[in-house]
Amino acid sequence: MTSPQQTRQPHGHSHSHEPAEPVSRHLRKVIAAVLIPFAAAVVVGLAVLWPGGAPSHERSGVGFDRQTQQGRVVQIEQVDCKDVNASQIPASTPPGSAARPTETGDCAKATIEVTTGKEKGRTFIEIVQPDAPRQFHVKQGVMVAYAPDAPHELQYSVTDVNRAFPMALLAGIFALAVVVVGRMRGVMALVALAVSFAVLTLFILPAILQGSNPLVVAVVGASAIMLIALYMCHGLTARTSVAVLGTLISLLLIGLLGSLFIGWASLTGNTDDSTGLIHGLYPGIDMSGLLLAGVIIGSLGVLDDVTVTQTSAVWELHQADPSMGPRALYRAAIRIGRDHIASVVNTLVLAYAGAALPLLLLFSIAQSGVSTVANSELVAEEIVRTLVGSIGLVASVPVTTALAALVVSADRSGPSGSTEPKPAGPATAPSLPGQSARVSGAGGRGRRHKK
Repeated sequence: MTSPQQTRQPHGHSHSHEPAEPVSRHLRKVIAAVLIPFAAAVVVGLAVLWPGGAPSHERSGVGFDRQTQQGRVVQIEQVDCKDVNASQIPASTPPGSAARPTETGDCAKATIEVTTGKEKGRTFIEIVQPDAPRQFHVKQGVMVAYAPDAPHELQYSVTDVNRAFPMALLAGIFALAVVVVGRMRGVMALVALAVSFAVLTLFILPAILQGSNPLVVAVVGASAIMLIALYMCHGLTARTSVAVLGTLISLLLIGLLGSLFIGWASLTGNTDDSTGLIHGLYPGIDMSGLLLAGVIIGSLGVLDDVTVTQTSAVWELHQADPSMGPRALYRAAIRIGRDHIASVVNTLVLAYAGAALPLLLLFSIAQSGVSTVANSELVAEEIVRTLVGSIGLVASVPVTTALAALVVSADRSGPSGSTEPKPAGPATAPSLPGQSARVSGAGGRGRRHKK
């Protein structure tokens, strides 16, 4: 008499919803042999290049390099611009400044109170012309610049609106949405985002300001961000390791292409007021290297998305049909990758175009030809940045897909990690609901069990 336990045979494939992954000791050793030295090199690079903080410098008082405090609008009076005279503004205010308007009409005389710093509670007057793009209202928070070497009545001036609260609120809504939808994965993604921001602000930026090679700093920093973010979000698994390898290869390609074409196109990286100020304060910084570092860091986030998606596609295809070989897996997954390439590249190009939209409008107003626009260094930088990053993205799809297909197909072991073949048992085909399944017994006679 055969018991039900004896007649119940294992299924031909797993119905688990957990991701399948290679578990053989041999594959784990191969992956570890590649990634452990790489991770060790990243740690050594962080230790050697760690800046210990941004270097100090004497403030120039220009642009962002000014002392700033917070302020608040406490009173606004409407006055005739013609009546704004020496009794209402300091006599030393130069003609043409925001505090001494030249237009006629109703001007706003705003009284600003400084709310932070040593002179908290001090007030000063800011005159706003009627056609000024920024208008004030009472209780509005503002950012004020402080110039200690200026005359007393000109030491403070409004530079911008204080946007801390709406920005913080938007960040909170974003974090809530990520956690609600992503749950624990979302929490880990936010932690990884915080770590990435910490690497950027505590290592990459200060190290570049200390005079380290921007390309080397970007490679080490981007590699650290990649390892931390991918393993933190997706777990310490073979699947994640394959995505890391694909991302690393693509980053190397982006670095090589970027270095070649930035030098070939004679792009200096010093094209606007911000980069000019950086070069003036820190003349030792390689601005073209800084441009290449930006290309690498900017491409990393999209690369992570592509490589993880392709690796997951290969794993899921293998789980659905374990009999698929590496070629079949590659052909099936690359079809998914082609759709991903089309959408990601278009997104990347539009993102850069949106960021440069005011510049493109200026060229359109000047009625410049396409060749003239493209030849301008401002636009050429964005073109090189976009094309180099897109080439790396396109290359990451076949590279990561091929790596994942080879790794997942090479693994034939069971959960114990043994690579010995499993003993052949009676074949059992999965049954659909409402059908019967034939299970072979020891004597070769089949039993029919109604499901």
